[in-house]
Amino acid sequence: MQYSYPKLVMSLLAGTFLLSGCATNGERYDPLEPMNRGIYHFNDAVDKAVLKPVAHGYKAVVPDPVRTSVGNFFSNLDDVIVIANDLLQFKFHQAASDTTRLVFNSTFGVLGLFDVATGWDLPKHDEDFGQTLGYWGIGNGPYLVLPILGPSTLRDTIGRSADSHVDPIWQHNDVPQRNSAAGINLVDTRARLLKVEKVVDDAALDKYIFIREGYLQKRRSLVYDGNPPREKLEDYDDEPVKSEKAIPADKATTP
Repeated sequence: MQYSYPKLVMSLLAGTFLLSGCATNGERYDPLEPMNRGIYHFNDAVDKAVLKPVAHGYKAVVPDPVRTSVGNFFSNLDDVIVIANDLLQFKFHQAASDTTRLVFNSTFGVLGLFDVATGWDLPKHDEDFGQTLGYWGIGNGPYLVLPILGPSTLRDTIGRSADSHVDPIWQHNDVPQRNSAAGINLVDTRARLLKVEKVVDDAALDKYIFIREGYLQKRRSLVYDGNPPREKLEDYDDEPVKSEKAIPADKATTP
């Protein structure tokens, strides 16, 4: 059964509004932590056995300019998703900029292999349906770790599903070509994360918590376009944090 993107968006919005009643404003809502940790360890094992070695091989064999062009190509395809969510968030000026960026990179940039638009003051933006739901006030819901895909939330998982309906890769009808493109994109993305991996290993006492907190903070920043409101401490703790220790009345002194 085929759904148009607008109908899909409306149905997902309706479902998410129902689910948002159990979501909290606290960014650290992780009631499924035991299950999430299990999936995290599974993902880590797959990464060490398959993805990381393949990424190292890809980086060793493919020259830097070619890898840059591969990244540019997939970034250009991603702009289709960005534009759709620009419009859903009523960011019409940004939508016009991103549409121009897509056209310029697809033509002058040879199907997006070269990012000519950034040099012409048309910067890359990052928008997806998970952010769109956040823009319209939908809470994160519980934190989730997805098999292979990694960190997410209930809201962002719904967002991934919606975005797939406008993603040029997943809408490509040739299954072998579609799967090959998705595989190359995955390997290229993993290769770009090799530099970050050492930072995580050195900084994290608990990698699961480190990745969870980093993901949630980044997503919060993206929803608010880099300017999130100040967080309330009571969102994260059962008891409000007092700024000063109370002084017993009998020990209080007067000037």
